[in-house]
Amino acid sequence: MLELYTDRLKVRSLNRDDWSDFLSIHQDPVINQFVRRPEDIETLQQKFEHRLAPWTYSSGEWLTLVIEELETGRFIGFTGLYCKNFEFGHAEVGYMLATQGQGKGYATESLKAVIDWAAHSFEVHKFIALCAKANVASARVLERNGFQLEGILRDNYKLDNTWIDDCSYGLLSEERAG
Repeated sequence: MLELYTDRLKVRSLNRDDWSDFLSIHQDPVINQFVRRPEDIETLQQKFEHRLAPWTYSSGEWLTLVIEELETGRFIGFTGLYCKNFEFGHAEVGYMLATQGQGKGYATESLKAVIDWAAHSFEVHKFIALCAKANVASARVLERNGFQLEGILRDNYKLDNTWIDDCSYGLLSEERAG
């Protein structure tokens, strides 16, 4: 079981007891407004079961990690990564925070822990992240971690009847903040 610690947070492996938090985050229309329409319970149950399976970096599957307040054990959200391109050493990162965890720097803090761990554990050359152009808060999290905007992917995906532009961010491992 993976456990990473920061000054305020514990970032740990997903387990069966996390189902209600997984369901809550993935069904919240506000939290998902820039990502997807909330999925049905059966689809989310399958996704959850898949994410519980043993993980290896080279699998190309998402590693889902739980973010908790270190002092209280309170659930904050999820973060994680997957190997986007093993040959080039590219890993894509992501995060979704519950409402009670937003606006406190938790996404920035937990993402830094994941990036530092992955850079040392898997020799990641470059971290990649996408966020909807309108998702200003997510862009700030990335920029605070040293990510640079590398471009805008116009009409990159469709949410309901609206085409969404994505911001493509990158961070070279050697550029990570100390």
